[in-house]
Amino acid sequence: MEEFKVQTAKHPAPNSSPMRPHSEHSKEQAAKRLSSASNGTSDGGAGCKTPVEITALEESFRRFAIHGDTRATGKDLNGKNWSKLCKDCGVIDGKSITLTDVDIVFSKVKNKSGRTITYSQFKEALGELARKRFKDKSSEDAAEELHKLIEGKSPVIAGVTRAVASPTVSRLTDPTKFTGSHKERFDETGRGKGKAGRVEVVDTSGYVAGYKHAGSYEKKIQKPPQKPM
Repeated sequence: MEEFKVQTAKHPAPNSSPMRPHSEHSKEQAAKRLSSASNGTSDGGAGCKTPVEITALEESFRRFAIHGDTRATGKDLNGKNWSKLCKDCGVIDGKSITLTDVDIVFSKVKNKSGRTITYSQFKEALGELARKRFKDKSSEDAAEELHKLIEGKSPVIAGVTRAVASPTVSRLTDPTKFTGSHKERFDETGRGKGKAGRVEVVDTSGYVAGYKHAGSYEKKIQKPPQKPM
């Protein structure tokens, strides 16, 4: 009996470890998911991790797929952004491939009732255009050349439209053309006078109001500098 007690003391029960709070367990699971997402991996069966690799071509596809649409997921590309992709990346050369050709290929590869194409349909459409663009090359080489035009590219954003100068607006914003009380608020150069242009400022210098020769007496009595002998 004493030997049995000693053996049980040496081999504690497997469930004797202290239980961790549920909050710590949830935090650990969340950190694990964030780590997997940042490393581009996903948890698979039996504890293995499958790397998720995105090619440069697929990255460009996603950039154009979400262009102009905040609700887009990047998995589908609509016809407008497909045409923009072909234009911005130089797929359309105006000779062998035109905008009409791009629209025809898009309608050919998409589903009959669909308005967008997936990434696999996108690659199929590029294959159609590649054979038309590079006729002297094989299908694989032509597709590779067309992929190089698109890989790493992003939608081109046009510059901000400048406002056109209007004669009416320029007349209202030019102080040299003001009249009446508005003219008194600015000097000859068009600079605002501040408070002096809005209210009448009282001169407290001691001179009579309207006197325009203030300070001229000092100039009269000042002696001119004598020339050295």
